[in-house]
Amino acid sequence: MSVETLRRPGLPGADPDLRMGLELLATQRRAQLIQTAKIGVVWGALVAFLTTVLLQLRIEPSYIGEHYGFVLEGVLTTIGVSLVSIMFATLLALFGALGRLSRNSMAQGISGFYVSIIRGTPLLIQIYIIYLGLPQIGQQVRALGFPELGRWLTLDALQSGILALSLNYGAYMTEIFRAGIQSISHGQRESAEALGMSRWQMMRRIILPQAIRVIIPDIGNQFIAMQKDSALVSVMGIWEITYRANRFARKDSKFMEMFLLAAGLYWILTIVSSWIQSRLERRMAQAYER
Repeated sequence: MSVETLRRPGLPGADPDLRMGLELLATQRRAQLIQTAKIGVVWGALVAFLTTVLLQLRIEPSYIGEHYGFVLEGVLTTIGVSLVSIMFATLLALFGALGRLSRNSMAQGISGFYVSIIRGTPLLIQIYIIYLGLPQIGQQVRALGFPELGRWLTLDALQSGILALSLNYGAYMTEIFRAGIQSISHGQRESAEALGMSRWQMMRRIILPQAIRVIIPDIGNQFIAMQKDSALVSVMGIWEITYRANRFARKDSKFMEMFLLAAGLYWILTIVSSWIQSRLERRMAQAYER
C-alpha cells in the first residue's frame, strides 16, 4: 500500500475501503447506542412502575431517606470482606486445581476431599462451624496443654466470615481453575517439555498466563456472587449492609423499607462490579487482538 492511501478519509487519494470500514463502524456504534437507550427506557419504565406499586402499598420513602446513611456505611464493610475473601479463595482455588491435576495421590486426595466436603455443605453451616465450633475445639486444646494453638482456633466474627467465604468459594473456583488450565492445548505442554522446562516453569511461564484470561470472567462472576453471599456473615454481628438494615427493620417494624434499601445497594454493587469486570476482560483481550 502506498503512502498516499494512508491519508485521512475524505482527502484526495484516501483508501475507499478504509473509509467504508470507518463508516460501517460508526453505523454499528450508533445502532448500539440506540439499542442501549431503548433498554434504558424500558428499565426506567419498570422502575417507575414498581415505585408506583410500592407507594400504593404505603411504603414510606421518607423513612428510607432518613436512615439510608446508616445502612450505606455498611457498603465498605461488604466490599472489604468480599475483596479479602476473593483473594484468599483465588489462592486456594489455584492450589486446589494444581492438586486435582497432580499425579500425586495424596495431593489429589486432599484437594478432592476439600472440594467435596465444602461443596456438599451449606455456607451458613460452615460459618457456624468456624465461628462457634472452632472455639469449642480451642477450649479442649487449651485443656490439653496447648494454649497458643487454642488461641489460634478462636476467631472473631470478621475473621470467621472471611475464612468461611474463602473456603467456600475456593472450592467452587477450584473447578474453574482446573477447567481453565486444561483448556490450554496439550501441544504447548509438549513444546515446553521439549525445551527442557520443569513442570513449575511450564505452568508459570506458559500455562497460567493463558489460563488466567479464560478464568478472569468466572472469577468476576464469583466475586459478584460473593458480595451477595457476604450478607450471611450478618448472623455473626458483622456490621455490613444486611446487619445494619435488619437493626432498623426490627426496631421500627419497617422491614420492607429497610430491606428494599439493602437490596438496592447490593444491586448497585453488582452493576459496578459487572462494569469493572467487562472493562478488565476487554483490556486483557487486547493482547490477543491483531
